[in-house]
Amino acid sequence: MAHLRSSRSSRSRRLTLAALPLGVALAAAVGFGPGATAAPLDSPAPVAPQAAQAPAAGKLAYVVNTRTDAKTIAAVKKAIGKADGTVVVTYRKIGVIVAHSANPDFGKELRKVRGVQSAGATRTAPLTAAGTTEEGAPTFLSKDRADRAKSGQQRAGSGGAAAEPLEGDQWDLRAIGADKAAQINPGSKKVTVGVIDTGVDDTHPDLAPTFSAKQSASCVGGKADTSPGAWRPAKKEHYHGTHVAGEIAAARNGIGVAGVAPGVKVAGIKVADPVSELFYPESVVCAFVFAADNGIEITNNSYYVDPWLYNCKDDPDQRAILDAVNRAQLYAQRKGTLNLASAGNSNHDLDADEIVDESSPDDSTPVKRTIDPHKCLDLPTQLPGVVTVSATGVYKAKSYYSTYGNGVVDVAAPGGDRRYQIPTDTPRKDGGILSTMPGGEYAWLQGTSMASPHAAGVAALLKSTHPKAGPAELQRLLKKQADNPGCPDKPYDPDGDGKVDAVCKGDKNRNGFYGYGIVDALDAVTKK
Repeated sequence: MAHLRSSRSSRSRRLTLAALPLGVALAAAVGFGPGATAAPLDSPAPVAPQAAQAPAAGKLAYVVNTRTDAKTIAAVKKAIGKADGTVVVTYRKIGVIVAHSANPDFGKELRKVRGVQSAGATRTAPLTAAGTTEEGAPTFLSKDRADRAKSGQQRAGSGGAAAEPLEGDQWDLRAIGADKAAQINPGSKKVTVGVIDTGVDDTHPDLAPTFSAKQSASCVGGKADTSPGAWRPAKKEHYHGTHVAGEIAAARNGIGVAGVAPGVKVAGIKVADPVSELFYPESVVCAFVFAADNGIEITNNSYYVDPWLYNCKDDPDQRAILDAVNRAQLYAQRKGTLNLASAGNSNHDLDADEIVDESSPDDSTPVKRTIDPHKCLDLPTQLPGVVTVSATGVYKAKSYYSTYGNGVVDVAAPGGDRRYQIPTDTPRKDGGILSTMPGGEYAWLQGTSMASPHAAGVAALLKSTHPKAGPAELQRLLKKQADNPGCPDKPYDPDGDGKVDAVCKGDKNRNGFYGYGIVDALDAVTKK
């Protein structure tokens, strides 16, 4: 399945849910480079979200990255045809062409074409059904309790008169002052957070009031489909994006839960394949461009781009993926979009000399490899200008699964820890994050997938307070206002087995566990 950062699968590098009991600098360094700005050159008719967005049997999808002038792009498109390829969509302003081909030498042939700067396959096997391995299913709220929460009959035991019915279990809101912030400024409806994910169920009673359909789409396969409902999850089991959306902007409407920024808008940009739930590069490229071109101020990215957990620039296919995704996210930044991403659930040190990756590629047969995280990057987490978010639990310690890294992690936020950080003052005493699920349901999840949307919600409050602030200024404020616990005094050994599980480097100002600190929603609406 897609690599959500919420421990849904043993390959939890992806969606950043930690399995429940579930820049220019890089552009130069990697040799990337057009002055990226992107709008589709070709405007094909919308394709149904589960229709022919994927290549036919035996074909692979490719990204071909070129210079951005019209003459070069026309010549490259002609070369794609000669190499037995077909163009799916062209993002002219960033010089990215998505193509399909069954020619095994397609990438090699295109890399020889004048004007092509990189080209490579975005997968290692033709698209087929893929199973998922859950580390633990979500813990759902009982139907009776959920029904009472939706009817407003159940009130929270804490949080004040304005508390939502289930807010007593939302320790995460209180941890960053979001409950108090909502009483001062819940966020502006002029600000939209785009959830690039598995899709969002906008019919959920907690999401319907804040959902922006006009800024939502399916980008599965690489081109945007804005037909009604295209942004919804393909299956109820693809719940990740709906949970993330609720964490950001579930309405304070007397129903269910509340989001960090309940007054802002939330949009869904679906990128998860409807069968495998993988997040392929061409879909992510489309999502960043769509967000930028549709006035979305902030995007949340709780996943990693498949099929590689880390993309190495010395591999031609992985280099092309790096190039394409980086062009798209830089384009979004230039258009005024701040991108936030989860750090990952592997407890990896992204500032280490080496990391063993045993999960890639995840769309065929993984091969164990040792990589240098300074040269092989987790996308979009390690791209320039992207805010990298690690996860904390109720006691503000690093969550046991959270990836970290001095100089890599920017900020931390509540992602939950259902093993070692269990709240004692909530009704259910669950250390996970409670939020919305498809079909009007609610459940607890944990992961850096849950941390990133908390930070995105705080960024949305900052944008509401400082409407003229661009991505760089929002990021500066997010870091400045964060509260840093500093590295722990004792060795990090949450399971108490005497073995150090992670080493925190840095100081009170910035360190590998928390970056500049844990985000602060109350400061976001009270400090100028």
